[in-house]
Amino acid sequence: MVSKLEIASILYHDVVDNPRDSGFQRPSAMSYKHTLSEFAQHLDKIATGPIAPELITDIDFSRPGRHLLLAFDDGGKSALYVSDELHKRNWKAHFFITTSLIGKRTFLNLDEIKYLQSCGHIIGSHSHTHPDIFKDLSLQKMMEEWKISCETLSQVTDTPCITASVPGGDISSNVLRSADAVGIRYLFTSEPDLRPQREGNCWILGRVCLKTRTSLSRVEELIQFRGWRRARMLRQAKVLLRTALFPLYRLYVRGVTHEWSDEK
Repeated sequence: MVSKLEIASILYHDVVDNPRDSGFQRPSAMSYKHTLSEFAQHLDKIATGPIAPELITDIDFSRPGRHLLLAFDDGGKSALYVSDELHKRNWKAHFFITTSLIGKRTFLNLDEIKYLQSCGHIIGSHSHTHPDIFKDLSLQKMMEEWKISCETLSQVTDTPCITASVPGGDISSNVLRSADAVGIRYLFTSEPDLRPQREGNCWILGRVCLKTRTSLSRVEELIQFRGWRRARMLRQAKVLLRTALFPLYRLYVRGVTHEWSDEK
């Protein structure tokens, strides 16, 4: 019997054999583009776990228990393939959209976002412009990013946009405050936390991001709710290093997030 609430959120980005077909076209994005066969192996492994993926809005936060969530950031074209693969297993997921990129060649268009919603998935915000270092923005700019993105998605889906994920994953008190201030009720970060936290009326959910070549043993470990503390410690070490070397980190991010040509 589990005596507390634990939510294991697994984060993906693109699932595509040709990286040029979906999502961001930049050096930093390449390690997040899983092949079709690799992703299929991950789904098979998740299916052997103790819990099937569900939606954040179906969780009763007042009751102890364990829950597994799947999330997909950016809003790349491969979300359509992902949705069809999840449908085969009757699973639902969370798709977070960078709204300024809607309709671009490698990103979802309006009809495709509506299609994902019709399949039962949750459509959430991944900010409007995907700032490279979101926590570096002023509180007002953060709120503008969320507000524009959520209003855009609400118009597309004809439902309130109450879920979001932080671009880049780095958080601060202002990041959390900004989401709560604009009415977001579930904010996903990249902090490997199983225990949800509160910021005002907003639940803060941690996630582990799986990169390419993540071992199946690692996938199994995570869906069994093991190894999260170790992931948290590694994440904290990275954050401390980035903070200590922030000017250099800003230059590094600028270099690896430079978009390649979008032409085929």
